[in-house]
Amino acid sequence: MPRLVVPVTDRDHTIGPGDAPVTLVEYGDYQCPYCVMAYPVVGELLRRRQGTVRFAYRHFPLTNVHPFAEMAAEAAEAAGAQRRFWPMHDWLFEHQDELDAATIVTAAEALGLDGEAIAEAIRGHRYLERVRSDFIGGVRSGVNGTPAFLVNAVRHGGGYSVDELEFAVDEAAADAER
Repeated sequence: MPRLVVPVTDRDHTIGPGDAPVTLVEYGDYQCPYCVMAYPVVGELLRRRQGTVRFAYRHFPLTNVHPFAEMAAEAAEAAGAQRRFWPMHDWLFEHQDELDAATIVTAAEALGLDGEAIAEAIRGHRYLERVRSDFIGGVRSGVNGTPAFLVNAVRHGGGYSVDELEFAVDEAAADAER
């Protein structure tokens, strides 16, 4: 099974305790319809397994089929620079059919962000290197599509229903206790 090559660090955007027995990493694309289907599943899993799971989201924009995915990832990083990555992350998935620069900037302002700073970051590709770094790390870890999940650094080969991810998390938590 492919393994996570780039370990989760403070550089990553994470939810959950740093010392959780299970780290779930998702490589995703904000314009991917399958990632949108996985988005509420991850939320439910995190609700069910609070304290057990630390979740990290990494960018894997499939630019050949999703023309706005890379820009959306850059916007999420720009929001992260304002300590609002997760609200922007949520908005991007919840409004996947509205991914253009003007709408994203308007949304950023509605989320309490500095819209002009977001617009400048997108125009200047300030966070493009960060987005591409995530992508390259994903490729090196065997990711070739989205969403891709890794559980405690091992590629999750199953589906991404709540039950399937919950089973993988519970197995990894049990292994961590041994």
